[in-house]
Amino acid sequence: MTAAAPTTTHPLLDKHAGVLDEIRRALTARSYYSRYPESPSPRVYGETAAADGAAAYEAHLNARYAAELVSASDGTWVGGEVSPYGPVLGVQYPGLDVEAGLAAARAGLPTWRDAGAQVRAAVCVEMADRLHERSFEIGTAVMHTSGQPFVMAFQAGAPQAQDRALESIAAGLVEQERVPASVVWERPAKGEPIRMQKDYRIVGRGVGLVVGCNTFPTWNAYPGIFADLVTGNAVVIKPHPKAILPLAITVEVARAVLAEAGFDPALVQLAAENDGQGLAKVLAQRPEIAIIDYTGGPGFGAWLEQAGAARGALVYTEKAGLNTIVVDSTDDLKGTLGNLAFSLSLYSGQMCTAPQNIYVADGGVDTDEGHLSFDEFGDRLAGAVQRLTGEDAKAVEILGATVNDTVRGNADSLDSLAAEAAGHVVLESRRVAHPKYADAIVRAPGLVALDVSHEDVYTQECFGPVGFLIRTASTRQSLAQLADTVQEHGGMTASVYSTDESVLDAAREAAAAGGVALSENLTGQVFVNQTAAFSDLHGTGANPAANAAYADAAFVANRFRVITSRRHVP
Repeated sequence: MTAAAPTTTHPLLDKHAGVLDEIRRALTARSYYSRYPESPSPRVYGETAAADGAAAYEAHLNARYAAELVSASDGTWVGGEVSPYGPVLGVQYPGLDVEAGLAAARAGLPTWRDAGAQVRAAVCVEMADRLHERSFEIGTAVMHTSGQPFVMAFQAGAPQAQDRALESIAAGLVEQERVPASVVWERPAKGEPIRMQKDYRIVGRGVGLVVGCNTFPTWNAYPGIFADLVTGNAVVIKPHPKAILPLAITVEVARAVLAEAGFDPALVQLAAENDGQGLAKVLAQRPEIAIIDYTGGPGFGAWLEQAGAARGALVYTEKAGLNTIVVDSTDDLKGTLGNLAFSLSLYSGQMCTAPQNIYVADGGVDTDEGHLSFDEFGDRLAGAVQRLTGEDAKAVEILGATVNDTVRGNADSLDSLAAEAAGHVVLESRRVAHPKYADAIVRAPGLVALDVSHEDVYTQECFGPVGFLIRTASTRQSLAQLADTVQEHGGMTASVYSTDESVLDAAREAAAAGGVALSENLTGQVFVNQTAAFSDLHGTGANPAANAAYADAAFVANRFRVITSRRHVP
């Protein structure tokens, strides 16, 4: 039987050919590109968009999810989401029949495979566009499952996540397009050359599993979801049990697009569960699962890496790390303090990119406002945080709500951490009253000052609104600690402040040694917590915090293989 040739025509390919060209170019140039506006302004989205999105979100509450999310149900209904702001969501989702669901996913693969990379990419772009149409609904769902403040939940949970989806689509498409569909191969020989027809067929690995997280349910899941789909795989999406709704909406949209485009909706299925059910572990051990994407704590992430490797599955993980800032000197103290205060405060430090360890030399910091001692710098930073978060009604729009008891416990532990390290609390983590949601537990960041010798304290991730101000002997030692602690314990971000070019050079070397992305002298509206799709790689894969990067070639290229058919040409 002759192998099916990749499809070269499809209505969605005609519709999105221009978008595919745009995202290819943006990926190559690493230039600014965003298809989806991140401002939730009525001037951008229309006067009723926010209200319509909120109404769509509310229609899900206290009911069984209306759309089909699985291709085979086990007959149960699951779900126990409670908003970090207080309300119980009450949404119920169909339980996945694992055996039958995975069989259905595999059955849909041949047609998806034979469609070809460009058609798959166009279908995926259509999914992203349809998700964008539901941005306010998704943003509200992200807010009430993660605890993010609404504007952040809208931006990160919808447009920015959708841009990350496009980035994965572009990266996967480009890697597949490196392989020609067919060539005539000639080798010189005596007399006539030896000629062969060689056809190259791209084949996905099979079924992917994406394990979502509580804090960024869409932003962290979309790269893996769309990398799997564009490279010819099916995907089972296993949300965090406390953040199902945003990914349920995603699955609804993806399945609808697949069906309309002539493909089997079983290629995308939801694997929802009740808290503590352990479904991710069950799925990860299934032989049908060829690819696993995971965001979450290091314990289960390490188990997935080992278990996946043991049976030959690909495993891409983003885990915990020690995000580090080195302060040497600055010619813009106000901008430096403002930037650091916002970075510490945004979403109460509940970001994988939020800073934790701030190294300052014992000799202090030279600034445009005069020299500051170590303690004076700490006091000025504490003051900047207090000014930013001092008014409750405004603060909650930056801080959001704490997502779980671990974060709340960390915020309450500053005194004990200071005592353990023979340090002192520079700034208590203040409880903030939410003017609309009385049950929300909102915390402003706290700071603990301690000596660099107490590695046992600051080399443990203290997730949430806790920062360590670490006294070192010199900036040189600060940079050495940056490199050593990140290389050993992991880190997603690093930052340096200095007016000395030699220090900046040394910081770049330290970041390279630690395998972590570096930001230098951020004083404006770009923050170390934030990364831009198509330009900034999220994670490096070069330290224990993550074994992959969104979305480099390594993140997508191994999700497909190339099968060659060759024959002599007369």
